[in-house]
Amino acid sequence: MNKLYLWGIIITVLMLAATAYTLMLTAGESKSLSEVLSSDAINTLAILGAVALVIITVFVVIKYVRQMQTDQATGELADESWDNIGEYKNPVPFGWAIMFIGTMIWGMWYWTIGYPVNAFSQIGQYNEEVAELNKKFDADFEKKMAAMNDEEKHEYLHDMGESLFIAECQVCHGANADGKDTNDQTVAANLNEWGKRDGILNTIAHGSKGLGYPMGEMPAGMASGQDAEDIATYVLSGFTSKTGADAFANSCSACHGADGKGMDGMAPNLTNYGKPAFAIDVLNRGKKGFIGHMPSFKNRLNDRQKEAVATYVSDLGKGE
Repeated sequence: MNKLYLWGIIITVLMLAATAYTLMLTAGESKSLSEVLSSDAINTLAILGAVALVIITVFVVIKYVRQMQTDQATGELADESWDNIGEYKNPVPFGWAIMFIGTMIWGMWYWTIGYPVNAFSQIGQYNEEVAELNKKFDADFEKKMAAMNDEEKHEYLHDMGESLFIAECQVCHGANADGKDTNDQTVAANLNEWGKRDGILNTIAHGSKGLGYPMGEMPAGMASGQDAEDIATYVLSGFTSKTGADAFANSCSACHGADGKGMDGMAPNLTNYGKPAFAIDVLNRGKKGFIGHMPSFKNRLNDRQKEAVATYVSDLGKGE
């Protein structure tokens, strides 16, 4: 017998023996191969598939090895050559061409009608479940809110916002919302200053960036000394105080407008500073600030959740 065929038989037997042994090991309880095959149709199919694959693989390998040993190149050489290496004008094998075209047709079917587009998707299922739960949450939320007075609504939003803050914001802003990590290093904005005089003075002194407004970034040092103090007073008064009106007009109105409303979205609306609406805007936009990058929560939290977080953060600024 030809050595090549002998080796093929030996390899086939070894591979099938290894497959059978592995199958018996996974079955456990020291079952024989016959017991494994008779106990489970899946195991029977697995071993039959393994037998078919091994035999086909060994047969194909032997065929092409024998072909390489005995075949001689024939046919008409092409006119071109590369380093005296020519290429035969052999036609594409019919079977190979059929398989190639069939593979392309199958690939187009697979990606359009088959699995990826039309079949089950865990991501799609997750998104559908989230949408359904959000819809139920909104309905329950509106029902609860309708039965509450203003004080109860605020307390409910505050408590809900605190839970969301712990889950979503505490990792950067810290448990105390002061923006410090466990090593007392400042890594995020101090939300306890937000809505207060210190927060405004800090922004005037250091500038603000990363909110993505058309007017661009706010540079540092737009005002200083008493002018900065007066601007803080003016903003905190809701733009009603006479103190700071001139300083604001000179330093801030070019971007924020004379009324502080941000000129129809060109810059932040400062009349909302310290209110939930301002915090919701930041949550939606995200912020690439001086310290780090706060991602947008526009699609991460629903509208009610953002309202709750904004209420909680606004209360922090009030010292509540």
